[in-house]
Amino acid sequence: MGFLKQNKKKRITVRDITLIGMMVAVIEVCKAVLSFLPNVELTSFWLILFTLFFGWKIVLVVPVFILVEGMIYGVHLWWIMYLYVWPILVTLAWINRKREEPLFWAVLSGAFGLSFGFLCSFVYLVIGAFSGGIAYGIRQMFSWWVAGIPYDLVHSVGNFTLMLVLYRPVRMAMSKVRYLFEKE
Repeated sequence: MGFLKQNKKKRITVRDITLIGMMVAVIEVCKAVLSFLPNVELTSFWLILFTLFFGWKIVLVVPVFILVEGMIYGVHLWWIMYLYVWPILVTLAWINRKREEPLFWAVLSGAFGLSFGFLCSFVYLVIGAFSGGIAYGIRQMFSWWVAGIPYDLVHSVGNFTLMLVLYRPVRMAMSKVRYLFEKE
């Protein structure tokens, strides 16, 4: 009998699908609103907060978000990067989910923004290694990463600042929303 109760909790409900759709919509709307600012985004912020508040559902939010991004902007190398970069952020948030200090989350988000280009550069390592050997791949990876450092700095400062400013008020609002979604 205990197995049936546990199995029932693992099922995806209509409420879960609705919540996942709403989370992806919030990310996409925020991304569109801030699109005029290079490398300033709320995607990192929302993925961290959604991980903290809605737990396992983030495992479905990330692929849906990535698929929607591919449908909107087309699939290219950046899309492949998204397949592993966003799950890294969500994993870091999940590991640290018990932390509540805004400064911790701001530092984590800022560090992620700073390392974003480096993480994305691994695609160029693989492409370069297949086309010209591992040394060529390392050169491609390194040059792509170094060329993007100014954008990573902007990304880092934006992530840090947005998390520091928005964490507490959004956390309070999300506490109310989570309560509504957990109510049966």
